[in-house]
Formats: sequence, C-alpha cells, structure tokens
Amino acid sequence: MEKCFWLNLYTPESWLEFVDAGANTSGFRPNQWTALQKVNVGDFLLCYVTRISRFIGVFEVTGAAYQDQTPIWSDEVFPCRLKVKPVVQLTLETAVPVLIMKESLSFFENLKSPNAWSVFFRSSPKMWSTADGEAVLKVLRLAKADPVKRPLDKRKMRPPPRPVKSKLGAVTVPENDTTKASKQKAGTSDKPKSEERAHTEIQYLLLKLGSGMGFDVWVARNDRGCSYKGIKFADMPRIKDDLPSQFDEATNRTIALIDVLWLKENTYVAAFEVESTTSIYSGLLRMADLVAMQPNIKIPLYLLAPGNRRGKVFAEVNRPTFSRLKPPLVDICSYISFESLREEYQHVQEYLSFLRPEFLEKISERCLLE
Repeated sequence: MEKCFWLNLYTPESWLEFVDAGANTSGFRPNQWTALQKVNVGDFLLCYVTRISRFIGVFEVTGAAYQDQTPIWSDEVFPCRLKVKPVVQLTLETAVPVLIMKESLSFFENLKSPNAWSVFFRSSPKMWSTADGEAVLKVLRLAKADPVKRPLDKRKMRPPPRPVKSKLGAVTVPENDTTKASKQKAGTSDKPKSEERAHTEIQYLLLKLGSGMGFDVWVARNDRGCSYKGIKFADMPRIKDDLPSQFDEATNRTIALIDVLWLKENTYVAAFEVESTTSIYSGLLRMADLVAMQPNIKIPLYLLAPGNRRGKVFAEVNRPTFSRLKPPLVDICSYISFESLREEYQHVQEYLSFLRPEFLEKISERCLLE
C-alpha cells in the first residue's frame, strides 16, 4: 500500500512537550477520532508549528490509532493518539518556514489573496497530496543535512490568552504586560529600563500605602517576584497569596492580573493599574472587562501614569468602546499621576495608620474630556 502524507499541527509549546515526552506519541482532539482511523501504519506525518509557520519534522506512523489519557501536553489531553518514529526531525530554530516553499507546494498556486494559503493549516490530521508531501520531506532532509538557524519572533512564540468561562460566555483575559519577574531575571523585557523602574516604584508605593493603612494588599501574580530597593514584593507586609474566589473564573483571573489591589478581609477596597508604557491600553482592557462581566461590582478603579501622559490616558478612557459600557468606564475610573502619588506618599508616610482610602480623591481626577 502506498504511503500517505498527513498534516500534523503543533504549537511551539506542544511541540516541545512532544519532544520532552520522547517524540514517539502524536496526539489529536476527540473530534478527530474518525479521521485519525484513516491513517495507516507506514504513513508519514508532516509536522508543522503554528504561529511561527514552520515545518519541523516528518514522522512515520508505527501503530494503529488508539485512545489514551496519559498526560503529555499541559493545555489539552489530546487523547486520540498515534505511535510514531522520526524520519527527519529539526528544532524550532532550524525548522523550515513554509513561505520558503512557495514554489514547491501546489496550494500556493492561483491564490485569491496573499494569505489564503493559511486555510490549509487549520486542522489536523489532514491528508496532503503525495507531491506536496514529498516536497516537504525533501526540503526537511536538506535542512537536516545543512541546518540554518533562523531567529524566532518572540511575539509569535508567546501563547495567546486561554479562553475562560464568564457570564458573557467564553472570553480571553488580557495578559498583564508589565515587568514580569521572569523577564527581569532573563533580561528580556521589551520595555526601556526607566519605564521598568517607574512601574515597579509605583507598585511598591501603592503596596506600602495599602499595608500601612491596615489593608491586605495584592500585587499581580506575574509581578510577585519583582523587587524595589531590595525589597521583594512577595515579602512585603500584609501581601496576600490568594484572592477571594467570589466571581466566575474569567472575572477572578482578570482581577488577579490587576497591578495592585487593596482589600479589607474579602472586600475589595481599591484597584490600581499602573501604565508606564506608551499604549496605556492593557490596564484599561482589564478594567473594561471587569465592568462588562460584573457591571454591579463596587471597586474604585484608578489608572496611574506619568503626568506627561495625562492627555493620552483621558483620550483612551473616553474611547467609544469604553463609553458604551454600563456604567461607562469614565464614570468609575479615575486618574492619578506618578508625580502626585510620589508627593503624597512623602507627606503621609509618617501617619499611614490614620489614613483612610478617601485620601485618594484628593490626588485623583476623573477622566472627563474638556
């Protein structure tokens, strides 16, 4: 029986997990079980990594399709499986970009739009023509014999947010794009160092204020490893390890990514988003999602940014998208400049235990357009 070629899709994460597990078991979703049973022993799987759009290997099927729940991948079980062995196997860096093969693959002919080829990479297993399969195999063998390392786009390597359940249905939670401990440690942050320092300083001041006033405090989970003046956020007084789980999963995940929270027992006293980047957008998205998912939530929201970006903050808060929320974001979100917070902290740090959260009204302003 002539061997057939089948497309086998991976993400960068699932490919690395496949390799770590021994590179001998390929997995698919339950809805692919019927299609998978058409794959025969001796057929070839053309392994393709999505997001970076590269062919990374060709594997021969060594056993019939079967079902197994043994954990291999972190995001999904992929219980419909095939035993495989490598014919040719590359790395993420040496994998071959599909666009290099435009002249060799049939589906690049007569495209109605430049990106129309991507429809051929939306599901697997998917049978390919023998000519296209042989073309991929040939190119990958050449790449194995004479590997070329190509840089990986860090943005494409980053996995998209995972959809979670909410009152609105399945939603994705915008990631916190502030300085992450892992990025600090690895030195891979895309932010200028001055913005990193300013962001961390403002978070530190908010945590000091809140804990000094007798509130429990929370810092975004992916910022817990950050430190300021040698003091690690995770070691600061009254820092909480977990948040109250009083909402649906999507709301709880959104709240957990907010830069700083003040809490009194299980009640949220105030929420702060610190925006030192030019876009001033990710924090607003989290606040907007919070309002959309829980319109009756009673948490005072504050957006902090440098004074020279005040106009940008006001313009963003008043975007039509945010104005259509009920209530509109401009009605519940106030602005505090970095400079105002620093100055106020110097004035009140000696008597924080007597301070009440209403003092924030003195240094904040509503984001109303003039």
